[in-house]
Amino acid sequence: MTASGARRARGRRLGGLGQWWGVLVCALLIAAWINRTAGPAVVITLSVASLVWCLFQAPVTCGAPRREGGDGCRNNAKGLLLGCHIRQHRWQKLKMLILRRQVRAFCSGLFSDGKATVVTLAGLGSVVSALVALIPGLVIGD
Repeated sequence: MTASGARRARGRRLGGLGQWWGVLVCALLIAAWINRTAGPAVVITLSVASLVWCLFQAPVTCGAPRREGGDGCRNNAKGLLLGCHIRQHRWQKLKMLILRRQVRAFCSGLFSDGKATVVTLAGLGSVVSALVALIPGLVIGD
């Protein structure tokens, strides 16, 4: 069996939930904040895991700029920072974030459609969650 065949078989075995594990992590993060018995270490761990999912694995639209112009690539991508299956798009969005002239185009793509907006807000929420959990006694205290 080839590597891509093994990935497809694994994806079928998980029932398509392999790419959606971050939603479960986000739900657990919300539950940890509501419950308040979870310590800061749990909240920070869940926040970092949620941020990693948002940046590198959440199913969103690619949006990488195309030569023809227009809206950008409409293929499915993994995460806000990575592009689609096209080799040139794979790291193009990450490069857009690094190059000063293209940061505006990258940021406008974060709210381009519904999926990207939800993933962007989840990522921002996880960053805020981790920062609040790092400040001792602010919200989670003894």
